[in-house]
Amino acid sequence: MRSWHSFLIAATFLAVGGCRKSDVLFNGIDLQGWHADVPDQDVSDTVRMPFIVRDGLLVSLGTPAGHLITNGVYENYQLSAEYRFAGSPGNCGFLVHASRPRALYDMFPQSLEVQLMHEHAGDFWCIQEDITVPDMEARRGPKENWGTSEGKERRIVNLTDGSENALGEWNRIRIECRAATVRVWVNDVLVNEGYACTATKGQIAIQAEGAEVEFRNLLLTHL
Repeated sequence: MRSWHSFLIAATFLAVGGCRKSDVLFNGIDLQGWHADVPDQDVSDTVRMPFIVRDGLLVSLGTPAGHLITNGVYENYQLSAEYRFAGSPGNCGFLVHASRPRALYDMFPQSLEVQLMHEHAGDFWCIQEDITVPDMEARRGPKENWGTSEGKERRIVNLTDGSENALGEWNRIRIECRAATVRVWVNDVLVNEGYACTATKGQIAIQAEGAEVEFRNLLLTHL
């Protein structure tokens, strides 16, 4: 396993060595640069925080449901990270171009979700934002059912479900947001690509959505 210090040195080299500038989004120590939105905490101050740092890893505990959101707003970037399900497999995701909080089901911020759900990594979910892909009807269902709000066909299935590693092993995800195009790789396999996205910038969010997931090496490279 790469140490936090070696990763930081590599990121710093990218930032100053004539390559594209990169930002380390998680420092391995605390959640500096992020804030949480957990609706259950509105009604009780005893509700636990579902995002923690454990053994140098950023951990989504899965419950209560909510989002960990960057303070910064980003556009034209590549987000890379490693993740694994720490226990039973389940659901989670990265949200890009996030903006208005609790825009869907009083929970999800307006955004485009890149799914991390076990065996479905790389699906798109449209959350009050939209995106277009080739073979749209085959991958999203009948056109008359498409939409970005409650009750609509918001899921766009990925190109392959065979790119994830075995449970317990680390997976690599890379999300490229360039203008109105979003491309996703899982373990170096291109699993989704969309264009004409209705948003081109915003915050980045990590979900707590039922399953415990560990993250490390979160790096944002400006394009």
